[in-house]
Amino acid sequence: IFHGFYTEEKLVGNLASMSTSERIKEIQKMPENMKKKRDIRNKVLKEITKNSRHHRTQLSCSAQCLQGVVVPLRRLGNNLSEYCHQLHFFHKTLKVIGAEFGTSVLSYFIFLKWLLTLNIISFLINFSFITIPQFLAAEPNNLVFTGLELLTGAGYFQQTVLYYGFYTNATIRKAENGPSYNMQLAYIFTVGIYFVICFLILLFSMAKSFCRNFINPQTYSGNASKLLCTWDFNITNEKAVKLKQKNLSTQIKEELTEVNQEVLNFSVSERLLRVLIHLASWAASLGAAVAACAAVYFLSINNLKLFMEGQKNDLESQAAMLVLPVVVSLLNTFIPFFYSWLGHLERFQTPGQQIYVTITRNIILKISVVGILCYYWLSIVAAAESQCWETLVGQDLYRLLLVDFIFCLLGSFFGEFLYRIIGTAVCGSLGLPEFDIGRNVLDLIYAQTLTWIGILFSPLLPAIQMIAFSVVFFVKKVSLMLNCQPPRKVWRTAQMTTSFMFLLFFPSFLGVLAVIGITVWRLKPSEGCGPFRGLSSMYAAVSEWIKVLESYTASKWVVWIYHNLITSELFFFVLSTLVLIITYLYWQIIEGRKTMTKLLQKQILN
Repeated sequence: IFHGFYTEEKLVGNLASMSTSERIKEIQKMPENMKKKRDIRNKVLKEITKNSRHHRTQLSCSAQCLQGVVVPLRRLGNNLSEYCHQLHFFHKTLKVIGAEFGTSVLSYFIFLKWLLTLNIISFLINFSFITIPQFLAAEPNNLVFTGLELLTGAGYFQQTVLYYGFYTNATIRKAENGPSYNMQLAYIFTVGIYFVICFLILLFSMAKSFCRNFINPQTYSGNASKLLCTWDFNITNEKAVKLKQKNLSTQIKEELTEVNQEVLNFSVSERLLRVLIHLASWAASLGAAVAACAAVYFLSINNLKLFMEGQKNDLESQAAMLVLPVVVSLLNTFIPFFYSWLGHLERFQTPGQQIYVTITRNIILKISVVGILCYYWLSIVAAAESQCWETLVGQDLYRLLLVDFIFCLLGSFFGEFLYRIIGTAVCGSLGLPEFDIGRNVLDLIYAQTLTWIGILFSPLLPAIQMIAFSVVFFVKKVSLMLNCQPPRKVWRTAQMTTSFMFLLFFPSFLGVLAVIGITVWRLKPSEGCGPFRGLSSMYAAVSEWIKVLESYTASKWVVWIYHNLITSELFFFVLSTLVLIITYLYWQIIEGRKTMTKLLQKQILN
């Protein structure tokens, strides 16, 4: 005991005499668990503090102050980094879901968490550069808040920073001779920069996921290495140990199922029957999508007529416009259940095939409905004699997102909770429901697509979607744990996250860019509202700004960049090519490192 105590005291003394970087490296190299390492680190910090007190009389006053500030700050930084590492947002929930239901269901919650992060970034950007400056120039709102605005998005909310029409077109100055803030440029540049950030995030996320799951998947999921080399010996908590064991067990079952997958041989008549069933299912799914689009189009026309004939801003006339989002949500809710029934009827060999086919049918339905709505907004609403058509579009998007969120919660209750009650108490043969990954993922992509479209017309829409995604995450998690059972067929879905990213990028994100591009370059803004009132197009604000800069010698470089880069198609072609090449080379380097790691693991096993 004395020898161990002496050895530890000597170790603490040696570590205290090292520099900060050397001390951190030495503690990380120790073959001890995390708790022991933290104890040693705290003793070292105490030893450093003790030594500093002994030498304080020999130090100058400035050196004493510096030492007294650095040590507590260093200790605070170490504690914060430790707690941030332990308290990853949703980290424990995701580990429990992965252990209980496998990677297929886990991929949905990872995707939902990723979208939530994306909306937080969007909210921070829009609120910082658009909303906060508008508060300085905001006029008082004379409308009365009744509470119904939370459902309709109209009434009192019309004269708030929630919608495009409230924002000023003036240059904001807090003092008469103080710095100015051009709201027109801030609005268009903030939205543009955000979409550039989204493009880069989506591009690198897809490249990372593609390299991991398609180019060299065995590097990340080797059978022998997963069994022998993936246990974390720093885990000492009993619950954490059991959760880790269950997680590894589920992953190994998924990989063994993939390896032992049987190839079924069908006769000619059976193959012909399966082909006919597939063709009939596709015909029925496409017919349902066409019927839904026709219903949405004619309902949109009647909805606009109702609004234009009323010419009122009272809440009763605005509440009548809830019919459109309710019908759209009903179609987006019940038709996917029909698609899931078709998938069970077709009897695919693997659950993965059924999910991918269901996702394809759902994406055709939802993107078609969004396309019809965009045509209605850009071609009919924008041409109507409305005082502020941008605010009208923003209100439509607000109602669509809100009603879709309500139907998402109702779907968890009626689709999973009541199904469990019926399956366990009324009809035992039904059993517990399985989590419908395809339908739920497409609901997320549909909601995010509406949010992206609405950023231009309602800058604070990402804040609403951020709250909605947070609630959906916890509601879906609780419903999953209480109502659903793990997939009957265990299967591995390493490529599914890549598919989710690709569907979010195309057709969702690229389609939104087309809608935003048409709105900014082609459509004429409203004459009586918004930051671009009186201009021929939103982009005209940038052109006029460049004309002003041409008269200043110090700004010639900005004018040159605009004429030779921003307006050049060749520049964007070369830039896109360079981004793709750099992304490819970067992930090739990463894959080379992973391959070396795999070779080292093989040598260790041999």
